[in-house]
Order: sequence, then C-alpha cells, then structure tokens
Amino acid sequence: MKTYIVTFKPETTDSEIQRAKDDIVAKGGSIEHEYTLIRGFSAKMPDGPAISALEASPHVENMEMDQEVTTQ
Repeated sequence: MKTYIVTFKPETTDSEIQRAKDDIVAKGGSIEHEYTLIRGFSAKMPDGPAISALEASPHVENMEMDQEVTTQ
C-alpha cells in the first residue's frame, strides 16, 4: 500500500474529515498521522476505491503520494 498526504479545504467540517477517514479504513487502509496545523492526514491506502473516492471529493484540497524529499 502507498501512503498519501490528504489536505482539506478550510471550510471542510470535522465530521466530513472523519467520514473520509472512516471510508479509508473501511476500504482496507489505515490513518498514519493526523496533522494539527493543516486540515488533513496521511493514510496508507490500497489502489482503487479509497483513492478514487478521495480524488472525487469536493472537500479535498490536495492529495499526493508521500515521498522522500532532498535538497540536493
């Protein structure tokens, strides 16, 4: 499973974010980290329905695969 960082639009309610997390878990994924400074989380998700549902959500501001970043 790949890990994704998911951020939500500022006006997204806590219950909508919780619904997204519950959906990921129901589809076989797991929440890895919940962010406090931004509205979002990182999650391990299997390819397929969980990813498609988040990409289609009007509440998601950005979703990208977590990866290592270097300065050189």
